Amino acid sequence: MKSQDQFEKARVTFRRHGGILRMSEALHSGIHRRMLYSMLEAGIIERLSRGLYRLTDLPPLGNPDLVSVARKVPSGVICLISALAYHEITTQIPHEVYLALGRGAEPPRMEHPPIRIFWFSGEAFTEGVEKYDVNSALVRIYSPEKTIADCFKYRNKIGLDTAIEALKLYRERKRLKVDELMHFARMCRIEKIMRPYLEALL
Repeated sequence: MKSQDQFEKARVTFRRHGGILRMSEALHSGIHRRMLYSMLEAGIIERLSRGLYRLTDLPPLGNPDLVSVARKVPSGVICLISALAYHEITTQIPHEVYLALGRGAEPPRMEHPPIRIFWFSGEAFTEGVEKYDVNSALVRIYSPEKTIADCFKYRNKIGLDTAIEALKLYRERKRLKVDELMHFARMCRIEKIMRPYLEALL
């Protein structure tokens, strides 16, 4: 049986990392694999996904899937319907995490949550990325304006109605940034497609 001191020391290490650690981070921080399993058995930590653990005495996660993906795939960016849902500009409930990766990046191996990968390249991948603190985890998510442009670009995969609805809800719920919308529309080469829908709302 592990001593309470060892448990407490490991708890402190977890708290220093926002209460969530990957197996590799735990080992690097001096928490042995056996210790992790003992903490799991004792109910001190829970398994969010393969190789990702979290203290059980923290408040419930608001976006557990986004947190899991952000910790496992730090180079990825939450995009499309998952980003719309985060920004509250869709009525859709994503049943998988929509994740953008740079072209040529290694796709992650994750059992849970389910991920849908989209390969972005150049500016389309690097521009419009915002960083949010979600349950003490840093999550990279495209801005509402970049996400709407992406939705029009990928309209054949997610549905044009999803993109149009997002634009309407953005108009109702956010401060309208027409210049930014058009900047990303040009970048995604969908300016001619998106402009009539935007003008209809102005």
